[in-house]
Amino acid sequence: MKRRRSYSKITRQALSILGKRIRVGRAERGMTAQDLADRAGISRTTLYNIEKGAPGPEIGTVFEVAALVGVRLFEFDDRTLAMHNAHLDEKLTLLPKSVRPSKQEVDDDF
Repeated sequence: MKRRRSYSKITRQALSILGKRIRVGRAERGMTAQDLADRAGISRTTLYNIEKGAPGPEIGTVFEVAALVGVRLFEFDDRTLAMHNAHLDEKLTLLPKSVRPSKQEVDDDF
């Protein structure tokens, strides 16, 4: 039996906003739901779920659909996004590969 996942209010709002922006972008471009679904390689049902803000569709699929209708996910141009991505790669290189809970108790009794 599939376990039902709960999402915070802000997550549900963000999904709803993104879905509505995708629907507006599709309408502004005069695309039918079937046209966009075909271009994205998904079913029309999946597109409807994306547009209504359902949390089920894969994030990559949602981002691809957004890109197809011109919905910007970040307020940066491609060059700035590449620069931010490179900066984060450098930062991740300096951080540990994984984080494990400390096995040693901290002696903070002064």
